[in-house]
Amino acid sequence: MATKAHPYEWNGRPRRRVPRFELQAALDVTVKRVEVAENIPGRTVNISERGIEAVMAGELIEGETVSVDLMLPDDANPLRAQAVVRHTGELSCGLEFRRLSAEQREKVRRYTKEAEAMADRKISDLLPSLETREQNGVDAENQRAPRSEESNEEEAPVWDGMESYWPTKRVWILIAIAAVIAGMLFWWRWNLGWEQLESGLRNQNATIEKPEIRVPAEDMERLLIHRVEPIYPAEARERKLQAIVALDLIVGRDGSVLSVRPLNGPDMLARAAADALRWWKFQPYLEKGRPIVVETTMAVEFKP
Repeated sequence: MATKAHPYEWNGRPRRRVPRFELQAALDVTVKRVEVAENIPGRTVNISERGIEAVMAGELIEGETVSVDLMLPDDANPLRAQAVVRHTGELSCGLEFRRLSAEQREKVRRYTKEAEAMADRKISDLLPSLETREQNGVDAENQRAPRSEESNEEEAPVWDGMESYWPTKRVWILIAIAAVIAGMLFWWRWNLGWEQLESGLRNQNATIEKPEIRVPAEDMERLLIHRVEPIYPAEARERKLQAIVALDLIVGRDGSVLSVRPLNGPDMLARAAADALRWWKFQPYLEKGRPIVVETTMAVEFKP
């Protein structure tokens, strides 16, 4: 889990009464639909005392009440709370906290205060170096263009005007530099967070535990609690490709998919199937009462 704090607001939304601060953390959202609890994993983008913005691996509906489970930095216990889906977008959704306890509210308030103090320290550390650099540039320019006493007297009115100009110019330069730096940092963090959300599991292949047993597909189907349907590639649809793609899965102790490996089928269909199955979620497979890592094979059918 990685964190980096600076004030942030959603684009296109009215200015908030409570500022938000960036938070990159794993998130689990549970929503009850037709008497069945569905678990949807995701990653937070920012947080405030009122709620969070997050990127989710499944679809949420505006107005739904959900259960939120996330770990705040430097906190041993997860924050578990009720929230209402306030808005949804192509990549993100906004969740508003409901009925936070005094202890939970204090946890969120403590994190946002620490994040705000960290952001203020970084800005205060940045501005003196920028002012020193600007002043050094002015001094160097003055040294390169020495003037005689006569010329100084003639140009005094112009230089007097410049003295009132320089502070304004310096402020605008500092604001522009700070805005560019903040924009670059946010864009980099956003891409990094999305990349981790999309392909973080693939990057952990080197540390995946070996499965203890192979479980038949029909047994794992009964344990499936969150399913993401594959997207039929447009190119495959145009070419009228159809196939039943078999995939080898390694499922962890918590029921999440640790590894996906297509076993057959055209490349574009195999990739589409793998992209969907890596977001599947199962109930933990138990052997003698303890959860274990298992291997299984699933099949996905594509037809025009």
